Amino acid sequence: MKLFDLFNSLLKKITKLKYLIIIIIFLIWMIFLDTHSWLIHNELNNEVSQLEAQKIELEKNIRNDKHTIEVLKNPDSLEAFGRRNYNLKKDNETIFYIEHQETID
Repeated sequence: MKLFDLFNSLLKKITKLKYLIIIIIFLIWMIFLDTHSWLIHNELNNEVSQLEAQKIELEKNIRNDKHTIEVLKNPDSLEAFGRRNYNLKKDNETIFYIEHQETID
């Protein structure tokens, strides 16, 4: 009889708190366990932010490359580009590299 009374009192307390328990279970489910949980959304939002930053950087590179292509359509600038970036030279030409050493005063 005593065990039965204890069980009934526990059941009454649980029924009084059933909405709170349901809300807690729902929140735990939505934050951690669901396939559309807050944690997964947070990870996906971080990935989207990284990809958008990468997109901006790549668009900047594309603009720079387009500018370089426009400049290289001129034969004189093409020759200067080859000399500067690929160390190209004409036949029977000697190139001297002069490095300036900075002094600290």
